[in-house]
Amino acid sequence: MQVLQELLVTLRRKGISTADARETVEDYTRWRVVENDIELLKVGMTEMERWQISFWDGLILAAARRAHVHLILSEDLSDDQDYGGLRIENPFRSARR
Repeated sequence: MQVLQELLVTLRRKGISTADARETVEDYTRWRVVENDIELLKVGMTEMERWQISFWDGLILAAARRAHVHLILSEDLSDDQDYGGLRIENPFRSARR
């Protein structure tokens, strides 16, 4: 849920119309969405402490583990970092070179 919320805010901040931003976010709701609950909060705090990252990034790691994924696309977390079996890839890496 957090990633979808951040996506909506980022799209709007970049000038995408509300209707187009909403449509994009709704397209992603067809995928399995990890709900934010008390257990995810606790695991997110543990991830934050273990890796010395922001709480919000800790929640993303916790949600990824719950979803059983092994790759996270992120421009915020360190590119090519491995967080205990979760590998980070910056989708904009090639655009920066």
